[in-house]
Amino acid sequence: MLWLKTFHILFVMSWMAGIFYLPRIFVHFVEGQAAGEQVTRLAIMGHKLYRFMNIMMVLAIGTGLWLWFGYFLHTGGWIHAKVTLVVLMLVYHFWAGRRVKEMQQGHLDHSGVYYRWANEIPLFLTIGILILVVIKPF
Repeated sequence: MLWLKTFHILFVMSWMAGIFYLPRIFVHFVEGQAAGEQVTRLAIMGHKLYRFMNIMMVLAIGTGLWLWFGYFLHTGGWIHAKVTLVVLMLVYHFWAGRRVKEMQQGHLDHSGVYYRWANEIPLFLTIGILILVVIKPF
């Protein structure tokens, strides 16, 4: 079980690295485009990062489900709250995927400030998940 936990943590860390960085690419894309700069490279970077994130997300969710159903099925209510936050993280992940597609088409519909604020959403979700996993308040 410790090996499984280790790999789960590794996959989650890798997924979160992408989740935290991708909106920064959106910011640079929007602001670079507004300044008349060439932003094609950023669209390519965003697409490649999102592909990597998809792999890490699937592995993180897969190992997480394996841990949940294999070892922690009868835990407290904290796991249900954690799963809810993970589902919200998945919603954010797919929202970011839509932005990657827009970026590949040559446009993003919001300002750099919007994407800076959007970048804070996964941070708050991650803080909540960590509190639930480590402290297990209920």
